[in-house]
Amino acid sequence: MYYSFSSPFLRGLPSLLLSRRRNFVATYSSMAAEKPRVGWIGTGVMGQAMCGHILSAGYSVTVFNRTLSKAQTLCDRGAIIADSPKSVAAESDIVFTIVGYPKDVREVIIGENGVLKGLKPGGTVVDMTTSEPSLAREIFDYAKQKGCESVDAPVSGGDKGAKAGTLAIFAGGEETVVERLKPLFDCMGKVTYMGGPGLGQCTKLGNQITIASTMVGLVEGMVYAHKAGLDVEMYIKAISTGAAGSRCLDLYADRILRRDFDPGFFVNHFVKDLGISLRECQQMGLSLPGLALAQQLYVSLKAHGEGNLGTQALVLALERLNNLQLPTIG
Repeated sequence: MYYSFSSPFLRGLPSLLLSRRRNFVATYSSMAAEKPRVGWIGTGVMGQAMCGHILSAGYSVTVFNRTLSKAQTLCDRGAIIADSPKSVAAESDIVFTIVGYPKDVREVIIGENGVLKGLKPGGTVVDMTTSEPSLAREIFDYAKQKGCESVDAPVSGGDKGAKAGTLAIFAGGEETVVERLKPLFDCMGKVTYMGGPGLGQCTKLGNQITIASTMVGLVEGMVYAHKAGLDVEMYIKAISTGAAGSRCLDLYADRILRRDFDPGFFVNHFVKDLGISLRECQQMGLSLPGLALAQQLYVSLKAHGEGNLGTQALVLALERLNNLQLPTIG
């Protein structure tokens, strides 16, 4: 069967197609309008990759970073730059922060030009910095007074996890709020609800305590293997499939052997995390000697001007203690 150009069907086809196009555009615009406006503060090693995934998912994003050049890549992809955390919040429904230290968290969220000075009632602030549980609870209470919501959601997985969108996210706050944020969290990794305000931070501190002792064990094993005359690269491959295998080994052993100390996570920030953990333990009356030892070894890296290296630079402290250097591969 065919239709002539004079048939009623073909004469009406342009109008039909135009109508369907209008319906499609209206539906698409409606879908875009349903997405919340996102704000992002902190575009360092982790933040830039994490925010990038949210942009890729089609959200409109407003960003702020103290060093504007670090936000340029995101702006090139469509993000809008703001001149303060308060300005970001004024243009956003949900604001994520991932900055350096608790003092930075306090400044960008509850400071004079902070997020909660610009966020409208009903908005949500999500702090993904590793920070103090007590500060997370303080922010939660302050947000409530402003008619807003707050979630503490620090992450684990390093730069590789941030780039791959496979971070472990530990969320504290109200469960209904965390559930509402899940589509955004899913852009960055897997979120686990840990309980009330501050418990996301408590989970991350436990995570850091575990990593600290694991890193000491990994590096000590490598130093021992070298001194015993083993091929360290072969040693790592051999133990990786046994009980000594770990995520730390997978992420860092090869970097150590290549003398690649570029930061996926800064020594300076790890020292901060371990210091918070030690203060929390002191308040609890808890003795964790492995944590204390690891913290002192990492502090020694700072003393040698190595705070801006990655956490795998711990090997430098053990090499100095033993007056040796592991062989380099590649």
